[in-house]
Amino acid sequence: MLEKLPQALGHALRNQRAGLDQIAFNVVSVGGGTAAIQVRSLAFADHAPIPALYTADGTGISPPVEWTGVPPGTASVLLIVEDADAPTPHPLVHAIVVDLPPQDGALPEDALKSSHSEGLSYHTGRNSYLQASWLPPDPPPGHGVHRYAFQVFALEAAPDFGGTPGREAVLEALRTHGIASGCLIGTYLRPDGTIPVEEAAPAAVNVDQPLA
Repeated sequence: MLEKLPQALGHALRNQRAGLDQIAFNVVSVGGGTAAIQVRSLAFADHAPIPALYTADGTGISPPVEWTGVPPGTASVLLIVEDADAPTPHPLVHAIVVDLPPQDGALPEDALKSSHSEGLSYHTGRNSYLQASWLPPDPPPGHGVHRYAFQVFALEAAPDFGGTPGREAVLEALRTHGIASGCLIGTYLRPDGTIPVEEAAPAAVNVDQPLA
């Protein structure tokens, strides 16, 4: 959808970004901060490009994600995916999945509902477009590299989310019940042909450490 925006608009907004400091992993201090969850994907490495297949320039299905290190005492696990470089006050939410089993686990490729797939039967929340589905990366042309944070949290209680919870409901649950967290960063650049990738890419930020 955003691929049709003028490149000049993307250039004009290049310095407007929500920022990694605004993603859930960095705004919520999980209780104790003593455990770190390792988040990985078979499709891309940490801080490496997300294949176009999983973006608005491809089929747009959800990528595979797996996590290990879920601590004892966990009652449920949730996943939230956010675009830290959206030209908005807060990160753009691309997916929310709640009520995942309280153990190491994974979402296979194409697990979440999207415009090209019905997905599997996970309890999904609302993305920033108010849809209970996977919103594929779709950065504005000329805006540079975007960083997509795949964040996994362990909760010591299983909140009754009901319906399709949004970002605020998730953050509140994390503030109250979060006990461990992990984050994987995938990047995506929609090239405009005028800015070298090296110049456009924001500096990598280490998000592998648990929150204090």
